Amino acid sequence: MAKLVYQFRITLVVVDPPVWRVIRVSAEYTLWDLHVAIQDAMGWLDCHLHEFRQSNRPGGPGIRIGIPTDEEDDFMTGAPLYPGWKVPLEEVFRIPGDMIYYLYDFGDGWDHEVLLEGVLMREKGVKYPQCISGARATPPEDCGGPPCYENLLDALADPSKEEHREILAWLGLDRKNAIPFDPVAFDIGMVKFTSPARRLKKLMEE
Repeated sequence: MAKLVYQFRITLVVVDPPVWRVIRVSAEYTLWDLHVAIQDAMGWLDCHLHEFRQSNRPGGPGIRIGIPTDEEDDFMTGAPLYPGWKVPLEEVFRIPGDMIYYLYDFGDGWDHEVLLEGVLMREKGVKYPQCISGARATPPEDCGGPPCYENLLDALADPSKEEHREILAWLGLDRKNAIPFDPVAFDIGMVKFTSPARRLKKLMEE
């Protein structure tokens, strides 16, 4: 049986214009593996909790997939939380056009659409996962969510604002040889995918 590849379009929908990536992953992936690929492609640091879900409304209907904990999750209620490493992609994505939501960092609330664009034949000699397209930089971690990110961009663009120096210091841009934060920049060559298995092992050891 020929091995297949799923092509996804990942869109950070809570900022305008949106940040997006198109990635291809093995059809044998689990939702945990997809989580790691999304983190790597978007440029997140995977230092907060995440969930996949069928509804974009807190407490909405449908499955919840992420990292189960012993504590009651006050943000999402009303549906069981399944471990992502036990849910194959094929259980959630069946035909092109299928979509679920991916929430990263429950505090900041970075909501993504995960759209299955197509199911392709695996190309010989191509290493998966791969990122084939994208646009704009991912917001900095812990910047406070969409409204705070908009304020950050306004302050960053206007040196006359009182917050300008504070933002530069917080981003580390006041240091010598600092790399400027450019919200419209995206370098596909900088996308590096890491091992989901190693990351899961580290999670289990914590």
